[in-house]
Amino acid sequence: MRPRRWRITVLLRDARWAVGKDRVQRIWRREGLKVPQKQRARGRLWLGDGSCVRLRPERANHVWSYDFVKAMTHDGRALRILVVIDEYTRECLALRVARRLGSLQVIETLADVMLVRRIPEHIRSDNGPEFIAEELRKWLDKLGTKTLYIEPGSPWENGYCESFNGKLRDEFLNGEIFYSLKEAQILTERWRVEYNTERPHSALGYRPPAPQAILAKPGHGHVENKTRFPHLHTPDGDYGQRSKEALH
Repeated sequence: MRPRRWRITVLLRDARWAVGKDRVQRIWRREGLKVPQKQRARGRLWLGDGSCVRLRPERANHVWSYDFVKAMTHDGRALRILVVIDEYTRECLALRVARRLGSLQVIETLADVMLVRRIPEHIRSDNGPEFIAEELRKWLDKLGTKTLYIEPGSPWENGYCESFNGKLRDEFLNGEIFYSLKEAQILTERWRVEYNTERPHSALGYRPPAPQAILAKPGHGHVENKTRFPHLHTPDGDYGQRSKEALH
């Protein structure tokens, strides 16, 4: 059974529908629902020689990825969506929607996420002008976060983010008409929460990504415990012995 059909089966069972995968498959075929064509296999995102561009995520906050996705409102005006994900947990950490987004807005978004999720060890991206901007690189270097840039014209090297972008477009953007920037921001954040907390993910044993941020996954090394993520108002909220003042 294709992963998308199995995901539907899991969602129906979670909603207390007594269905099996065979019944879902029969209904899927009867209704003429389409399944994306199988893409040709590509090489893994990591190599044994320690190549940085193919660094394998081993724990939460080890490698983040970020990218931009294009959308528009009903009047044809452009929208940009900044996507930030944790490659290990598959959790979408941020979806910032705006008419224009530059390097300063990227810094603001990352700082907001880091205040809650701690500072990542690495962050992966393409060579877009916002991501190679000097002010962003200096800021990340000050925090101790190493930048990983993929080869130009090789989006598959940022495979985790590219995969997420496809889901964002197929499961959300292609089915929505935004009549204002505010509506796009509200609906996009609602979808992000649903993606993190409800949508089954095949790579996580058909569990949503959010719980994986605090639970260890066998065979993938040590993952930080939930108690290691203090809230802002707690006395020990030092975010891994790095002062929160360093984020600004």
